[in-house]
Amino acid sequence: MAIENLEQVNMHEAKTHLSKLVERVERGEEIVISRNGSPVAKLVPVPAKDLEPRQFGGLEDKIWIGPDAFTEETDREIARDFGVLDDEE
Repeated sequence: MAIENLEQVNMHEAKTHLSKLVERVERGEEIVISRNGSPVAKLVPVPAKDLEPRQFGGLEDKIWIGPDAFTEETDREIARDFGVLDDEE
């Protein structure tokens, strides 16, 4: 939908009536906020898929790390990378 077809409110009105504007957006409307008559922002509803909680463990049984992936030397390399271990140790 083009910005020209959307309702525009000025910055002062948006600050004064933000909660009412958000209620309208929750019902599906899109509202443009303007400064000095020029559009600067658009209030739009968040897609429902973005509101669903994330499911953890999506990669379970898809990634396998072998028993030799982390050795004492690997631990030392990681420690050196994070500055916890001097190169001389």
